[in-house]
Amino acid sequence: MSEESIVKTVGEETPEQPEVQEKSVVEDAVEVQAEESIENQKAEVETQEEEKQEKPKSKKKSELWAVLHLYSTKNNTILHVTDITGAETIAIQSGGMIVKSQREESSPYAAMKASNNIAEILKEKGFTGVDIRVRARGGHNGPRYPGKGAQAAIRAISRAGLKIGRIDDVTPIPHGGCRPKGGKRGRRV
Repeated sequence: MSEESIVKTVGEETPEQPEVQEKSVVEDAVEVQAEESIENQKAEVETQEEEKQEKPKSKKKSELWAVLHLYSTKNNTILHVTDITGAETIAIQSGGMIVKSQREESSPYAAMKASNNIAEILKEKGFTGVDIRVRARGGHNGPRYPGKGAQAAIRAISRAGLKIGRIDDVTPIPHGGCRPKGGKRGRRV
């Protein structure tokens, strides 16, 4: 045999057979991948439809929020609950409504009992959470820190099972304001 015939037969046979095999294997793989991707897309669409159908069944219970205005001084603790706008009063309690002695009106015990009463009223009316606004006496002559009952009232509200959203300090602070008493040189002792 001549060299040309050997080269032609080897050159013709070797490249043709693997190409045919590679094409068939590659085409089969592409077809299988295409079928799998179509099946995956169908499965995703079905799961999305099932999720859409399940969502209306599980409705969340709507939450009602209120605002607790907590005014705490050295003489008393007043708890006033309104709706979010502040226009509608829901409940009012104070330390003086709980204890008989005037000197105990501002005590942490009286504030705690008053806030427990408030929590019961709120739960009966369907409220689930409160935003708290703490106020001290403030102003140009009053103290800028709340009384003893403020912290006890907040703790009692949280223990009663109500959600607490925000706790804000809304004590009025003068910016300039009135001239403090005592004269130019201050109070002489």
